[in-house]
Amino acid sequence: MHAMWKPQKFKLIYLMATVYVLTLTLPSASAVYWAFGDMLLKHANAISLLPRTAFRNIAVILMLIHQFITFGFACTPLYFVWEKFIGMHDTKSLCKRALARLPVVIPIWFLAIIFPFFGPINSTVGSLLVTFTVYIIPALAHMKTFASAPARENAVERPPSFLGGWTGLYCVNIFVVAWVLIVGFGLGGWASMLNFIHQIDTFGLFTKCYQCPPHKT
Repeated sequence: MHAMWKPQKFKLIYLMATVYVLTLTLPSASAVYWAFGDMLLKHANAISLLPRTAFRNIAVILMLIHQFITFGFACTPLYFVWEKFIGMHDTKSLCKRALARLPVVIPIWFLAIIFPFFGPINSTVGSLLVTFTVYIIPALAHMKTFASAPARENAVERPPSFLGGWTGLYCVNIFVVAWVLIVGFGLGGWASMLNFIHQIDTFGLFTKCYQCPPHKT
């Protein structure tokens, strides 16, 4: 949202998001994959594979906090649309706006309880759709926008010199498109679809503990 209101801050926000992924998301994900390996092919709920210790409980609590915060951020545009639709967007009372958002929150929570197997669906959608919206389409749009010489001359920001100017930037864009198309969309789509098919028998509505191992008696 900051990038929409103040586009000049987009670079800093994007850098902060990249640092977050490289320092928190990737190391923790790599550690879990390293520890459990192929077991994750049949268990989308990775936390269910962790031993029942205090560290596992802390991880669950932190994940719940993360989900609550992310849910609020992700639903903010939908909140604004709904508030404008019912005429509550300009209301200064936070309590009234919170109550007005309940018709948006409750159905989403209810669907999340019904369909706990969101992980395989999310990976499939990510590999087949997000690869295009996040990487391929922006790179192609950038190359098309600055394809002509006048467009490059009138560009507000020029590519950095260490990148090789416009030629180097176009090479980077072409590499991103080709790499994501082959690895992300191709191999990722194939793997996620295959994983989805293998786990489809474990899906169930209102599952109490999705893919949790049975209790030892």
